[in-house]
Amino acid sequence: MVETMVRTMAGLREVNGPLTRRQALQRLGLAGAAVPLAATILAACGEQEAPPASAASTPAAPATSESVEGLTRLPLPAVAPPVGGREPQLVKVELETLEVEALIDDGVAYTFWTFNGTVPGPMIRVRQGDTVELTLKNNPNNKTPHNIDLHAVTGPGGGAKYTVVNPGGSATIRFKALNPGVYVYHCAVPPIPMHVSSGMYGLIVVEPPGGLPPVDREFYVMQGDFYLSGQRGQPGRHGFSLEKCLAEQPDYVVFNGSVGALAGERALQAKVGERVRIFFGNGGVNLTSSFHVIGEIFDRVALEAGSVWAENVQTTSVPPGGATIVEFTLEVPGDYVMVDHALGRLMKGASGVIHVEGPENPEVFEVVVPGVELHAGH
Repeated sequence: MVETMVRTMAGLREVNGPLTRRQALQRLGLAGAAVPLAATILAACGEQEAPPASAASTPAAPATSESVEGLTRLPLPAVAPPVGGREPQLVKVELETLEVEALIDDGVAYTFWTFNGTVPGPMIRVRQGDTVELTLKNNPNNKTPHNIDLHAVTGPGGGAKYTVVNPGGSATIRFKALNPGVYVYHCAVPPIPMHVSSGMYGLIVVEPPGGLPPVDREFYVMQGDFYLSGQRGQPGRHGFSLEKCLAEQPDYVVFNGSVGALAGERALQAKVGERVRIFFGNGGVNLTSSFHVIGEIFDRVALEAGSVWAENVQTTSVPPGGATIVEFTLEVPGDYVMVDHALGRLMKGASGVIHVEGPENPEVFEVVVPGVELHAGH
C-alpha cells in the first residue's frame, strides 16, 4: 500500500505541480492523522526521514490469476438481541481486527479487512446510559495497524485517537452511550478510505430507555463500495485500488460484503403476517445509498437512524457513515429484493433478498392474467 501511495503522490505532483506536505496529506485523507504511516509515506516521497515503521501498512497486492479454489464468501454477522427494559449497566465489548481473503464475487477474491471476520462487523447493541468498555485487538497475523471510530462516542476521534493498535496489540476505552440511535463504527487509520472500503465498518445500536418496540424479526444489512485492482469480474485474487477509490468508481457495490451475500440459501427469511425491522447502514466509503425494498412500503423509517420517524416511505437516503431503521409488515408471500435504487449499482451487486413464506393474500395482491416470465429483473 505504501508503494501505491507513493506512486499516487508522485502522480499528484506531475499533474498539479509540487505539493506542500499539508496538501499531499489532504489529497490522501491523512491531514491531522497522528499515525506513523503518514510520516512513512512522506519520507518515501523525499519529504523527511522516516521513523521506525512498526505501524506501516503493506502494499496492496495486484490482481493475479492465481486460483481462488477453497475460498468462500465471508460469514454473515448476527443481529444482537434487544436490550429490553433493563437499567443502564457496564457493557464489555471485544472486537478483533482480521485480514481475511474471501470471495467478493464468483471466482473473484479480495483481501478484506474486517472486525471479527465479517462485513459488516458485529452489531454492538446497548441502551442509552450504558457505560461501554470496548477492547480492540489486532490479530498478530495481520500486516496492518487498525483502530476504531464509533460515531456513538463523544470523545476525541470517536475513540480512534486512542485505539491505534499494531498487529498483536490491543487497546481499551470506556464511553457512555449518551444518545439513542443507530451509529456507524469504522476503522480510521490512514489512508482511511482503504480501511473502510476494505470492509472495516459496522453498526452500534443504542436503544432508548425501555427499548425499541417489539417486532417479529430483525435484520442487519450494510452497503459498501469496493475498489479492486484489475478489471471488475476478472477471475483471480485482487488487492485494493486507491486510484479507483479516489475517482469514486467502484467495481462492486454490495450488501454484507459480497455479490449474493443475501440471496439463495443466504437470503433473509420471514413469514406472512410478521413485522420486520431492518437496521441498515452505509459503510461507504463514497456512495450514498437510496435504500428500497421492491414490492414493499416502509411503514416507519427512523430518519438518519435518529429520533424522528417518518411513515409510509418508499425509498430512504443513507449517506456514507450513516444509517436508518425501517419497519414494515409482510402481507404477501414471495421474494422481496432490497436494492440501492441507483439501479445501475444492481449490476455491481447491490441487492439482497427477503424470502417470505405463507398463504396467498388475494385481497392485497393477485395475478389476474400473467404476462411473460422474465428470468432477471424484478
